[in-house]
Amino acid sequence: MSVIELDKVDLSYPQKNGEPFYALRQLSLEVNKGEVFCLLGPNGSGKTTSINLVNGLSQPTEGAIQVFGMNPVKDMRAVRRNLAVVPQETALYNDLTAKENLLFHAQYYGLEKRIWTLQIPMVLELVGLSERQHHRVGTYSGGMQRRLALARALLTSPELILLDEPTLGVDVQSRNSIWSRIRGLAEEGKTVFLTTNYMEEADSLADRIIIIDKGQIVAAGTPQQLKAQITSNTLELLFTQDQDALLAMNRLQPHIAAESSGSRIYIKTNDKMEMLRILQLFKPIEDGLVSFEWTEPTLNDVFLHYTGRQLRN
Repeated sequence: MSVIELDKVDLSYPQKNGEPFYALRQLSLEVNKGEVFCLLGPNGSGKTTSINLVNGLSQPTEGAIQVFGMNPVKDMRAVRRNLAVVPQETALYNDLTAKENLLFHAQYYGLEKRIWTLQIPMVLELVGLSERQHHRVGTYSGGMQRRLALARALLTSPELILLDEPTLGVDVQSRNSIWSRIRGLAEEGKTVFLTTNYMEEADSLADRIIIIDKGQIVAAGTPQQLKAQITSNTLELLFTQDQDALLAMNRLQPHIAAESSGSRIYIKTNDKMEMLRILQLFKPIEDGLVSFEWTEPTLNDVFLHYTGRQLRN
């Protein structure tokens, strides 16, 4: 059963030169009940734009969107009864305690006292903040604030949770806690729509993944299916400085296909004998070769394969 459906969605903005800028182009996807669906992409690829469309904050230039079978703009109130969002900005009240933040949210959304009296202690326990519930949020770490933002989203018992980079800037312990809660939500039958820049997060959590770049889908599938698309292993060479890697690239090309990024060189090969031949080309001390690593394909390899290694602004 589909909870979210996007059908050939365009979202464009006019520019001074008369040509439209497309934030999204022909985006079609379905998110099913009870799954963790992940949207990956470089900065500016359209991830947050997609969240805003599902949430009814934006509407497409072309195409159709349905959430719970309804239009999220025209039927915003009905859609939002069963939907909650954890945006990139936590938007918490720093001068209030955690409990006061949740109480304000509960009353804003019209929850009855008998409901929020039960819900507030429960969601604080779920995110591990019961012992700090009477402390001002301004004293919280970034990870604690993200966990409180998740608790706030769960307060209304939504069927659909939109998470826009939920572990951005948090510590490892908080990240693991949030991951555990996200998987628990799916096991309870909730639907999670997740955007992230962390490949290990997508690999660990997602049932299905779509990678978008410049507003268009470039790859889709389960984490296992996506990694299977990269058929070769990678030899990664790390040099002392960028100049050493540049000189090494000149030595390798055009005989060996390689890519470089700063002080690192990446070579795709399934042949371990070829790997040894490549390493024999270098004298570590003279050529600045610090280390090398032989790795099997990861989701990070998939992402870079489809979106490139160039830095994005």
